[in-house]
Amino acid sequence: MMSPEEEKGQVSSSIDSVSGSSSGRGVPTPLHSHSHSSNTNPDSMNSVEMVTSFPSRTIFLGVDVGTGSARAGLFDDTGKLLGSASSPIQIWKDHDCVEQSSTDIWHAICAAVKAACSLANVSGDEVSGLGFAATCSLVAVDADGSPVTVSLSGDARRNVIVWMDHRAIKQAERINTCNSPVLQYCGGALSPEMQPPKLLWVKENLQESWSMTFRWMDLSDWLSYRATGDDTRSLCTTVCKWTYLGHAHMHQMSEKDSRDMEACGWDDDFWEEIGLGDLVDGHHAKIGRSVAFPGHPLGAGLTRAAAKELGLVAGIPVGTSLIDAHAGGVGVLESRPISGENYKEGDKENICHRMVLVCGTSTCHMAVSESKLFIPGVWGPFWSAMVPEYWLTEGGQSATGGLLDYIIDNHVAAPLLANRAASRSISLMELLNKILETQMNDLKAPFLSALTEDLHVLPDYHGNRSPMADPKSKGIVSGLTLDTGEKQLALLYLATIQGIAYGTRHIVEHCNSHGHKIDTLLACGGLSKNHLYIQEHADITGCPIILPREKESVLLGAAILGAVAAKKYSGLHDAMKALNASGQIIHPSTNPNVKKFHDAKYRVFKELYEQQLSHRSIMKEALS
Repeated sequence: MMSPEEEKGQVSSSIDSVSGSSSGRGVPTPLHSHSHSSNTNPDSMNSVEMVTSFPSRTIFLGVDVGTGSARAGLFDDTGKLLGSASSPIQIWKDHDCVEQSSTDIWHAICAAVKAACSLANVSGDEVSGLGFAATCSLVAVDADGSPVTVSLSGDARRNVIVWMDHRAIKQAERINTCNSPVLQYCGGALSPEMQPPKLLWVKENLQESWSMTFRWMDLSDWLSYRATGDDTRSLCTTVCKWTYLGHAHMHQMSEKDSRDMEACGWDDDFWEEIGLGDLVDGHHAKIGRSVAFPGHPLGAGLTRAAAKELGLVAGIPVGTSLIDAHAGGVGVLESRPISGENYKEGDKENICHRMVLVCGTSTCHMAVSESKLFIPGVWGPFWSAMVPEYWLTEGGQSATGGLLDYIIDNHVAAPLLANRAASRSISLMELLNKILETQMNDLKAPFLSALTEDLHVLPDYHGNRSPMADPKSKGIVSGLTLDTGEKQLALLYLATIQGIAYGTRHIVEHCNSHGHKIDTLLACGGLSKNHLYIQEHADITGCPIILPREKESVLLGAAILGAVAAKKYSGLHDAMKALNASGQIIHPSTNPNVKKFHDAKYRVFKELYEQQLSHRSIMKEALS
C-alpha cells in the first residue's frame, strides 16, 4: 500500500502548514541534508532514560511512511493538527521489482519529526506518545539489525520490498493452489502484494539473503522496533499481510489489560506446505514470536539512541503500529455526528454502515462488522486488525493516484499544462478541473460527467485487487482519437476518475451482497482533497461522503496509537471517538439523469473486464 497523505500529485512542499493544504505536483524536496550513519541494533542500545518531566500540554506525534516520503504530524488532545512536515525517501523501480532502504527511511523520519516540531513550536519533551504507520512493505535485517539486500542487484541498501512490488506473482499462484484454511481469511487467495509470496520469492532467488536474514518485518513493525528495541508485532500487519489468524486471541481480548501475547495464530502447516517451514523455527522468531493489539505500549518506550536521532525524549510511550491505510481508518471512522446520516449516539452499529476510502497511490476500502463476513476476492475477515473486537473487510485498488499521475504524465499536453498550473500557483489537477468546467459550458453539456459519454476506462493498470482478485488484469481505454490537445487530456483524466469510482462502486456492491450494510463513505488521503474526484465517487456510488476535519487522517491515526500507548484513553476505540472529527459532507447528485448516465457507464465498465477475460482466453488457446 501507499501513504495516501503525501503521494505524488497531492503534496508538493516538504513542510505542510497547520491547515495541511498543498498545491502543485511532484515529489517533496528534502527538508535538509542528513548523514547516513550505519544502522543501530535496537537490541544493543543503551538503557533508556524515562521521562521525568510532565508536559504542560498533551501532544501526540504520528509518523507515516508512504511510498514517496516520510511524514510527521503533531496533534493536541482534541485531535487538531498543530503542524506537519515531510521528507522524501528513495525508491528503485525495475519492472515488477520495487525496492527501498530502511536506513534512508529512518533518516527521513528523523528529519520530518524535527521539522514538524519546529514548525509547530513543540519541544521534544512535550510529546506524550508516539505511533507509527507505514506501507505494508517487507523489511529484511540481520542479527545486528543491519540491512540485508532483497534485490537482484545485490545493493546492500535495498532491503525493503515495497508493497506495490509484483515480482512474486508466480509464487502467489502456487501458494493459492494449496488448501490451507488461512486462505479463506484473505478473500480466498493471496495477493502478490502480501508477504508470504514475497518471502518465497526471496528464498528461491536470493539464497544468501534468505540465510542472512534474522528478522522479516512489516515496515511499520520495523519502525516501532527501531524506536523501542521491542520485537512485538502488530495484529494489524501480521493478520492482514502474513496470514496470521488474529481470532486465536479472541479469548484474550481486553483493551484495559494491554499486553503483548504469545503468537499462537500462526498456521505452521501452511508455512510447511508452501515451502517456508524454516520460518516456524524458534517459535516463529524471524516473523514474530509475540503480537499485540494496535496501540499497545512497546518495551520501555523510546530508546535513548532513537530519542537522540528524533530530537525527542527517551521513554516516550510508543504504540504498536498500523499499516498506513488502517491508520487512515482509525483517523476517520468515528467522525461524528453527521447531519443526514442515520446516526445514534453510542450505537455500535454506526461504524458498521461505513466504509473508509484511503485514497493515495492506491486506494484501500476499509469496513468493519461485528460478525465475520467471508467475501470472495476481498481481503479479510481480519479480527481486530484495525478496530479491536471488530472484523475488518479490506477491499482495494492497486492504482488510483498512481494511475492518474501515469495518465497525465504520459500525455503530450502535460508539460504545457504543468507550466500553466505553476504560473497560477495551482495543481495540475485543479487546472484540469477548470478546463472540464469550461468544456461543459462551451458544449452545453447537461452535466460535467456527461463529457465522457464516448470515453471509458478500466483502471486495472496494476491488476485488480478487489473484487476480482486478478493481478493479471490490464487497463483498457475505449474511445481514443488522434486528438492530443489539453481538452482531450482533461477528458481522459475525467474518464479515469470515473473508472476508479466505478471500481469503488463494484467493491461496495460486492461487500453489501455478502452481508455488509454500507451506506456512507468516509474519504481521506491526498485524492480526497480533489473535489471532482470526491463528487464523482458520491454520484457513482450513491453514497454521501464524509470528509474529516483534519486533512492528515493517516497521521492522526498514527498519533492515536501514541495516545493509547500513553494511557490517555482506555483503548483504541475510545481514542477514536475522542479525536476523530467530521468536516464537510459531499452528497450524491439529486439529478436522475446523472444516475442514469452512471448506471450506463458502470455497465460498460463491467463489460470491459468481461471482454478482457474473453480476449485472454482466445489468445491463450491460440498459443496452446
